[in-house]
Amino acid sequence: MIRTTGKKREDPGPDGEGPEGPKHQDGSQERSHEGGPDGGAAAQTGEGTGQAVLGEMEALQEEIDRLKDQHLRLAADFENYRKRANAELAGAWVRAQADLVKSLVEALDDLERVSRFTSEDATVDTLVGGVDLVERKLLKTLTDAGLEILNPEGEVFDPTIMEAVMIVPLEEGRQDETVHQVFQKGYLFKDQLVRPARVSVYKNDD
Repeated sequence: MIRTTGKKREDPGPDGEGPEGPKHQDGSQERSHEGGPDGGAAAQTGEGTGQAVLGEMEALQEEIDRLKDQHLRLAADFENYRKRANAELAGAWVRAQADLVKSLVEALDDLERVSRFTSEDATVDTLVGGVDLVERKLLKTLTDAGLEILNPEGEVFDPTIMEAVMIVPLEEGRQDETVHQVFQKGYLFKDQLVRPARVSVYKNDD
C-alpha cells in the first residue's frame, strides 16, 4: 500500500513557474510589487511640478510688490510736483501784482504832491497840470499791464461789452443800433471785461 506525505506538491506551471511567479535559472523567483520604478518616477515628477509652481507664484508676488512700490513712488512724486507748480504759479501772480502796485505807487506820490498845493503857492493851471500828469502816468501804467479802454461812441452797439442806459430816437443820417453817447467808459483787462461801457443807443421806433 502506497502512502503519501501530508504536503501537497504544487505542479509547476508552464516554463517552470510556481505559484509565486516565474523562477530564474538559479532557482530564485521574481516577485511583483506595487511600488515599482514607474511609480517612484511619477511621484518625483509631481513633486518637482509643485515646487516649480510655488516658485513662479513667489516670483509673481515679488513683481506685484515691486510694481506697487513703484506706483506709490510715482504718485508721491506727482503730488509733490503739483504742489510745487501751484506754489510757483501763486508766487508768480503775487509778484505780478506787486510790480503793478509798485508802478501805481509812483502815480500816488504825484497825486499826493498835487494835494499839498495851496492857494498861495499854486494856480489853477498848476493844479490842472498836476492832475493831468497823474492821470497820464496811471493810464500808461495800466495799459502797459494789459488794460484796454472802451470808448465806443459811433460804433455798433455790442451787448457783450456795452450797457445801454438810454434809447435815443434815430436821427437822420444815423445808423440804427449805434452808440449815441458814452456816459462811462468801459475797461477790458487782458480780454476780461472789468466794466462795460455805459452808453445811449440810437433806435428806430418804426
